[in-house]
Amino acid sequence: MPETALEQLDRGESRRWKALVFIALAQLMVVLDATIVNIALPSAQTDLGISDANRQWVVTAYALAFGGLLLFGGRIADLWGRKRTFVTGLAGFAFASALGGSAQNEAMMFGARALQGLFGALLAPAALSLLAVMFTDAKERAKAFGIYGAIAGGGGAVGLILGGFLTEYLNWRWTFFVNIPFAIVAAAGAFFVIREPAGGRNRSPLDIPGVVLSTLGLVSLVYGFTRAETHGWSNPSTYGLFIASAVLLLTFVAVESRVKHPLLPLRVVADRNRGGVYASLGLAVIAMFGLFLFLTYYLQVVKGFSPVKTGFAFLPMIAGMITGSTQIGARLMTRIPPRLLMGPGFLVGATGMLILTQLQVDSSYAGLILPAQLLLGLGMGTAFMPAMSLATLGVEARDAGVASAMVNTSQQVGGAIGTALLNTIAASATTAYIADHAAGATNAQLLQAQAMVNGYTHAIWWAVGILLISSTLAFTLVNTGVPGAGSAQASGGGAGLGKDAGVEDEVQVPVVAH
Repeated sequence: MPETALEQLDRGESRRWKALVFIALAQLMVVLDATIVNIALPSAQTDLGISDANRQWVVTAYALAFGGLLLFGGRIADLWGRKRTFVTGLAGFAFASALGGSAQNEAMMFGARALQGLFGALLAPAALSLLAVMFTDAKERAKAFGIYGAIAGGGGAVGLILGGFLTEYLNWRWTFFVNIPFAIVAAAGAFFVIREPAGGRNRSPLDIPGVVLSTLGLVSLVYGFTRAETHGWSNPSTYGLFIASAVLLLTFVAVESRVKHPLLPLRVVADRNRGGVYASLGLAVIAMFGLFLFLTYYLQVVKGFSPVKTGFAFLPMIAGMITGSTQIGARLMTRIPPRLLMGPGFLVGATGMLILTQLQVDSSYAGLILPAQLLLGLGMGTAFMPAMSLATLGVEARDAGVASAMVNTSQQVGGAIGTALLNTIAASATTAYIADHAAGATNAQLLQAQAMVNGYTHAIWWAVGILLISSTLAFTLVNTGVPGAGSAQASGGGAGLGKDAGVEDEVQVPVVAH
């Protein structure tokens, strides 16, 4: 007997939720990779004979390819189809991971990491844009983005646990090989389950000048912050890269405002709400990278935790993020405006950071670090979830790829800034502390530990301030109403969330009421 309309609807809903499992699995793989390799880096460096001067390229090669090609990857998803781009990204990421795990020298390792970044730049925006076009009902969207937000926020900490286990009990090569089963399962599931809505592709010609300018501009920006960390902010090559990035990106904006089929339609970023999300999310990621960086060093170097124990020490933050994202953000997103989740969420996260400014060499994990992590996880999970959803809400389906790529770009650039800026602040404070206290010190080892903690707390104070700015931006720029409250009342301040003029055959997701 032929299926009834109700049976077809039920089957479609079931397929969407199955698809979410595989999309979330792919996202977890990409987020894990950002931290799991850091745990394995010392072992890989020794094994492959990578010099101290070159070891940064294990991280930098990935960051440059991923950050520089995200907009291009998002546009390819719109042009080629999100499902096809998603599966291709997974297959390529698995191949690059196999290459990295099999690396016999530093050149092979650097090449594998660059390939991972390239395919990650295809995969990440395709995954987020699939969610954007598949989950259009407000309540379904809230649940889907709650799960996605929890993974995006907590996956890095999971990487610390998994990386510690693999490095300590197997071999550093398994931090690469572990991606292969993730990718195979996600690709097979996506191939059979994902059904991309018809009519959502952007088949206009590729904007080659835009691709070149955006890629070179973003690569210069990310590499500039990487150079600042290793060579200092006053180094000519550092500010030369920043100047080049500014010129390239300004030229990119000028080109995009004039070409008929831009790589990044300016309506995507000019909207007040999406612009507020990109800015506040990028700043929040700066602070988050500060936490991961300094708390990892504090637990391992100062407290003497093993890699595995350090990973487990981050579990309360993961629990907080999952709770904030799925139990607070997802439940309230259809009842209150996003700014009333994002703004307070960043404030709660800042409170958690504020507790960490009291860190001492002999601080109690249960008395100080545990409550700080719980607050930070709850706050960031609550804020990230509506931010991820709002960044693609109301955008034309044909622009969903580049809108999603902008989310990833703000996070990637934020991560690069966070690592370089906060690490520089911490290093300067550590050096100054040693200079001030060296004369009266009787225990050189204790002095070094105290200096390191002093550096961490100085940088964490900056992270507190950055989260307060994120909260302020969320409260002031994000002025859209409750998602799904009705499109008839949509009006000023969020024009970009509605129908963009002059575009035909678009597939719209719900318009937000103001």
